[in-house]
Amino acid sequence: MTMSDLDVASSLHAVMRDIADAARRADRDPEAVKLIAVSKTVPEPAIEEAIALGQRRFGENRVQEAKGKWPALKERHPDLELHLVGPLQSNKVRDAVELFDVIHSVDRPKIAAALAEEMTRAAKRPRLLVQVNTGEEPQKAGVLPSETDAFVSLCRDELGLPIEGLMCIPPFDEEPALHFALLAKIAARLGLQELSMGMSGDFEKAIAFGATYVRIGTAIFGARNMGVSD
Repeated sequence: MTMSDLDVASSLHAVMRDIADAARRADRDPEAVKLIAVSKTVPEPAIEEAIALGQRRFGENRVQEAKGKWPALKERHPDLELHLVGPLQSNKVRDAVELFDVIHSVDRPKIAAALAEEMTRAAKRPRLLVQVNTGEEPQKAGVLPSETDAFVSLCRDELGLPIEGLMCIPPFDEEPALHFALLAKIAARLGLQELSMGMSGDFEKAIAFGATYVRIGTAIFGARNMGVSD
């Protein structure tokens, strides 16, 4: 199903209903689960439709694409919250700090140091999450689980970064619940409150394991050239 075939209003309402139902099944407050509508490659009219329906959190995978469409959207709708849910390159740190309210993909010391420097220079402090490579996949970004404690300590204690939580993208061919459980365990050990986990195909499982952010694109906007974070 493509965006042209999909009714954004009915799809968004269905996703919100499913989030609330999953939260209740897990004995959680539905308000504790925040929906990020992933708008990678989504045209502005579809985003505006979601905004008109009350959606206020959106996610983008690439800094460059977000830079092309979100400044005008945020100017028209100053209460929007924009999340970077894809990888961050060091040469995009300045743009990312300027544009995003939350960055989910802090994943190596070089990026952490660049973020600390730019946040000081710009006097702007987006909230940050550390991406954990729970499947230890060599082709995927993220800190290894065994190295997460030390990396979070570096970010918080040495660089003074506002690390609020962890993010993961489970391997495509593995049971996601195992990875959600691992991420929740690490976050609890580190005293981190935010868990960014769960996409269109597995967000209900993620909610059962404590997800506070779910990143959903396809189920809202339809299939397109999708990335791994929606």
